[in-house]
Amino acid sequence: MFWWPELTLGKAIFFAAKVWLVLLPLVWRLLVDREPLSWSPARHGGFGLAIASGVLIALVIFGAYALMMHWGAIDASQVAERAAKTGLNTVSVFLGGALYWITVNSLMEEYVWRWFVLRKCEVLWGGKTGLVVAALAFTAHHVIALAAQFNWGITLLGSLGVFIGGATWNWLYLRYRSIWPGYVSHAIVDLAIFLIGYRLIFGPG
Repeated sequence: MFWWPELTLGKAIFFAAKVWLVLLPLVWRLLVDREPLSWSPARHGGFGLAIASGVLIALVIFGAYALMMHWGAIDASQVAERAAKTGLNTVSVFLGGALYWITVNSLMEEYVWRWFVLRKCEVLWGGKTGLVVAALAFTAHHVIALAAQFNWGITLLGSLGVFIGGATWNWLYLRYRSIWPGYVSHAIVDLAIFLIGYRLIFGPG
């Protein structure tokens, strides 16, 4: 997003970082913890609360977006210009990216940040403190992506939203011991974000 986003090299670095992010928990599970892999089954439910939390966070995001646009705090042309650097200013690429981020990337993030990072934070600091530490790490990861698209004011506001989302999905994991309720909530929130992104880049039409 910052290092040569228009070049193949920049895209290769982005892809390599994604691969590393996915492989680290897997390798750690097998070689360090020496535990079998798991699909993290949702044996205790939690999907009703997952949907409710996702919708609630999405509504807050829509409300914050409406206020920011009303106050002129978001420059849609700047967002479109930055999106062009990564090819997201083409409808087909944007929709393909949105489908990937909503369905695949959100699942990958639940696997990395809840199934791996949160559980390790819980071991180190306990449930409550671990929840906060893991949410802060999740937020720090997203500050970079936000800063690539928005000014620092919007980035800080968005980071607050990311922290709230991360803390919510951490809590869902700790309560239900499965990544799937958090995934459902996460996917709903990502859908809201991409609806707003589409409007900013391509206009209300």
